[in-house]
Amino acid sequence: MLDSCKLKTGATLPFEYNKRTNTTGTSNADFPLGDPGMYQLDITLKRGQNLAARDRGGTSDPYVKFKIGGKEVFRSKTIHKNLNPVWEEKTCILIDHPREPLYIKVFDYDFGLQDDFIGSAFLDLTSLELNRPTDINLTLKDPHYPDHDLGTILLSVLLAPKEEQREVTMLMRKSWKRSSKFQPQSLRLSDMHRKSQLWRGIVSITLIEGCELKAMDANGLSDPYVKFRLGHQKYKSKIVPKNLNPQWREQFDFHLYEERGGIIDITVWDKDAGKRDDFIGRCQVDLSALSREQTHKLELQLEEGEGWLVLLVTLTASAAVSISDLSVNSLEDQKEREEILKRYSTMRMFHNMKDVGFLQVKVIRAEALMAADVTGKSDPFCVVELNNDRLLTHTVYKNLNPEWNKVFTFNIKDIHSVLEVTVYDEDRDRSADFLGKVAIPLLSIQNGEQRAYVLKNKQLTGPTKGVIYLEIDVIFNAVKASIRTLMPKEQKYIEEENRLSKQLLLRNFIRMKRCVMVLINAAYYVNSCFDWDSPQRSLAAFVLFLFVVWNFELYMIPLALLLLLAWNYFLVLSGKDNTQHDTVVEDMLEDEEEEDDRDDKDSEKKGFMNKLYAIQEVCVSVQNVLDEVASFGERIKNTFNWTVPFLSWLAIVALCVFTVILYFIPLRYIVLVWGINKFTKKLRSPYAIDNNELLDFLSRVPSDVQVVHYQELKQDPSHSPNKRKRNNPG
Repeated sequence: MLDSCKLKTGATLPFEYNKRTNTTGTSNADFPLGDPGMYQLDITLKRGQNLAARDRGGTSDPYVKFKIGGKEVFRSKTIHKNLNPVWEEKTCILIDHPREPLYIKVFDYDFGLQDDFIGSAFLDLTSLELNRPTDINLTLKDPHYPDHDLGTILLSVLLAPKEEQREVTMLMRKSWKRSSKFQPQSLRLSDMHRKSQLWRGIVSITLIEGCELKAMDANGLSDPYVKFRLGHQKYKSKIVPKNLNPQWREQFDFHLYEERGGIIDITVWDKDAGKRDDFIGRCQVDLSALSREQTHKLELQLEEGEGWLVLLVTLTASAAVSISDLSVNSLEDQKEREEILKRYSTMRMFHNMKDVGFLQVKVIRAEALMAADVTGKSDPFCVVELNNDRLLTHTVYKNLNPEWNKVFTFNIKDIHSVLEVTVYDEDRDRSADFLGKVAIPLLSIQNGEQRAYVLKNKQLTGPTKGVIYLEIDVIFNAVKASIRTLMPKEQKYIEEENRLSKQLLLRNFIRMKRCVMVLINAAYYVNSCFDWDSPQRSLAAFVLFLFVVWNFELYMIPLALLLLLAWNYFLVLSGKDNTQHDTVVEDMLEDEEEEDDRDDKDSEKKGFMNKLYAIQEVCVSVQNVLDEVASFGERIKNTFNWTVPFLSWLAIVALCVFTVILYFIPLRYIVLVWGINKFTKKLRSPYAIDNNELLDFLSRVPSDVQVVHYQELKQDPSHSPNKRKRNNPG
């Protein structure tokens, strides 16, 4: 149970808890302030009594959520068909200060549908007496129906300063050591040897796909999965049913213990229900033959079988074999910088068109990170990603202010890529815990400037605890970058799977509604001119209509778009930026803050959502379509609003060229050239990828949601470098 004791605190609840606190006991006015993270709260969820029935059979399937500061810190198991459930579950939580109340919410579990709200209660932690176990009986209430009796929850809580828990922790560790004596000796020695051995690097493997695998089933197909083995480390991919060309898109990390590398054994199997799995084929990766700090795309032919696998393999050095300290590979070397500038100069604009630019990232340090371990510390490491290139720093153990001092370099294939830097807490026995993330568009980077970036949550919608200090340099060829903008965007192999979200569905609907309303309002405006609602406006519109139609030429279309770009450019220069991203920001923040309130709505108002959850795949498709439509409209708007000046200037150049072409060349010749090009394209280049340059251009323009994701948060003044120097004069 000690493993579940994490530091999980957050922002203040968006409502006043002290007015609704229904705990027993008197408030302790002289409660000690203490230091952040200095209190441990032990909770025993005992039982519930006379809970409200939410199912048709007159029962409920209750479970309990505990929240502090708006973040969930514990969820109990579900007791089926019981209005007097007995849980007897324990958890412990590290908190900054007891001023944050404990928020208890009870739900009725519904399979496939949205869970029904039963009731909630608050526990004022400042009313507790330190170091004394207290049994508390909480009456559940519904804010919408305060007079209804929804049952009670019985808890046992113990609040103590963290120093008081050291003795308990030592006793638990001794108990664990005594129990480990009964394990096989070879296993214990192997674990001790493995954990004491210093790993030399990290091998990141992205399993992309398999091609033309051998059919193992009677239907001529297979249910393939892949096993990886490096020494004692093993990973197994998911199973792709009924497919000879499976797409996995999975990522695994191995620790590299050998100085010279190692051999990764890869085997492919066919899942056979009820029988032994069938062997499809095997291959190997010799890590000693791969260069470090670089992502390699490998196509491995399967031995003893058919087909091949496609992998991305990246070797990253640890602190023990670092080749990327700040003193090495730095652009501060003037000679090396001049060579790189020459490599991407205008004179070499047509040399190696895929090599657009050079990116150097200095990961310096982080401060005030979230504590993810029982000890109140973390074991942070950093993952730096650019499209499919993924590099890692070493881990700094037991530290909330780690210093990595690492330099990573990337080849830029698309100047519109986004650099993602994510901080994790290493956990030897489980997957790494997320601590924070920043997303930085390459075009927004100011070269050679050390900056402190406030870490964001996983959704990049709000801040989390801590800041990270980065120094980034970008050198690129503008001509190559412009040409690459009109080509298909590089596909990212590892992306989060789309899931149904009520808030996301509603937000995408509102975004699409805004785009549609622009067209509707424009139609109303034109119709009002026809109806002569305003004689002056209608007369002006009529004169303009006669003038434009009588003198219209095709070149006026891009010319009008040029005027729109110029108008918005002057608005930006004058400080009257009309990008209107603030509305999206407010919507996203409201989604975060009101998520709990939406869970508390009466079950009678959820009939529509219940139907949506019953057809999740359809809803996810609708949600994605809404996002695509809304993003398309927002990208067009952001092109003319100078959200990305590089793209707006590129649009100006393109529109100028189109204006000149349409002015001097008759339309029939343009259409003829276009048709001949379309009809002969496959004959001239059979393997060419068909694309639409306009859509490829718009794919580089960020939508309003992406603008919010990439927006840099304002850091706490206490984390500024000047403040740091004043606090540490030595």
